[in-house]
Amino acid sequence: MGTLYRTRAQFRDIGALAAATLAVGASFGAITIAYGLPAWVPVVMSVLIFAGGSQFLAVGLLAAGNPVAAVLAGLLLNARHLPFGLAVADVLGTRWRDRLVGAHIMTDETVAFALAESSPQARRRIYWLVGATLFVVWNTGVVLGVLLGGATGDPDALGLDAAFPAGLIALILPSLRDRDTRLVAIAGAAVAVLLTPVLPAGLPVMCALLGLLVLFRPTRRPPTRPAPTTVPAPANQP
Repeated sequence: MGTLYRTRAQFRDIGALAAATLAVGASFGAITIAYGLPAWVPVVMSVLIFAGGSQFLAVGLLAAGNPVAAVLAGLLLNARHLPFGLAVADVLGTRWRDRLVGAHIMTDETVAFALAESSPQARRRIYWLVGATLFVVWNTGVVLGVLLGGATGDPDALGLDAAFPAGLIALILPSLRDRDTRLVAIAGAAVAVLLTPVLPAGLPVMCALLGLLVLFRPTRRPPTRPAPTTVPAPANQP
């Protein structure tokens, strides 16, 4: 009974995640058209790269005319997959085909679902289930977004340009629960806003990485209380 309930809960969670992924993928496809990029760009990018946050950032920088910053930002943002790969190395298997495909569909969600399982068989099953589901749903959403963006004629009239920042905010909100992450995000955003008027488009986003410097701030130690002094008891008088 417990196993059946857990399986139902897993399918429910995966379904909710798939619905959210479909919506975000559609917004990505729509804003790509809103930025004036060719319709094939978001489709090919989603199939070959499949990295939601990196794709949003790359499209924004490409639209700003800074492809070098787009590549560098994508590489930095996806650097987190290196420790992810070590964490789920046993899940991907030993064959090169499985490792290549498994690494391609690796996302924060697939790793989180897999590591929540206790047995190797369950981790492998849930990893491929979540990864394949998100890959199909994301690309379906992107295609729908491209069709939607192209059918409107003027995507900005529907406010699709606001989907770019809204999508990025939705992607990073779960990470902001951590205090250090919040400090880095706030510091990086402040740096980017301050440098936007003086630097070319795309570079302020790269400079936002300076927000990581807050992690090296000196930590305040609680004041140490002096040890209580003991007064020796007077000797007994005869």
